[in-house]
Amino acid sequence: MSKRLNPRADQLRQALAQEAARIMSEQGIDDYRLAKRKAAERLGATDIAVLPKNTEIEAALAAHQRLFEADKHSSVLESARRTALQAMRLLKKFEPRLVGPVLSGTASAHSEVNLHLFADGAESVALHLVDQGIPHEIGERRLRYEPDRLVSYPVVRFVAGNRKIDAVVFPIDGIRQSPSSPVDSKPMRRADSGELQELLAAKSPERVGWLS
Repeated sequence: MSKRLNPRADQLRQALAQEAARIMSEQGIDDYRLAKRKAAERLGATDIAVLPKNTEIEAALAAHQRLFEADKHSSVLESARRTALQAMRLLKKFEPRLVGPVLSGTASAHSEVNLHLFADGAESVALHLVDQGIPHEIGERRLRYEPDRLVSYPVVRFVAGNRKIDAVVFPIDGIRQSPSSPVDSKPMRRADSGELQELLAAKSPERVGWLS
């Protein structure tokens, strides 16, 4: 019986991934869990066994953007990456690294620029922004390293152009180990300003993983 149910389950899983991708693209959501829940509610799915993996949703999101938003998405992504580069230059002394949707290539017009900074503390980053006359706020973020290990870090948030910048501040030696990606649980991909400049020079909306 289970074999007869597999095709239908696979179809529902694919439909959920596509719906979650549509929601992320159209509503500007970068939270896979939230998009997955909204998709399940929309399609009336109650069996958690058919919920797609985050990697499946990411693939569906990339496909959605290529099919329905190719020109617009390319422009949005280039703009977000240029804003990220400006922010990284501003924060150069903290060895900034770009992470998240703007790096992976799945960012929407509403996506934040996610950065990792490395400093003695959030105060030094905040003082640097004060010196530049940039309003900001400080929060906290918990990031996962192993399934059972979460670590809290300060986050500095500000606006560059019309896009929000979300910068997690790690200790200086935090550059050695990246936290787990919320997409595939592997160490989060980080890119320095040189790598980002290469992406901009190529003007490619493709995911970094396809270029490496």
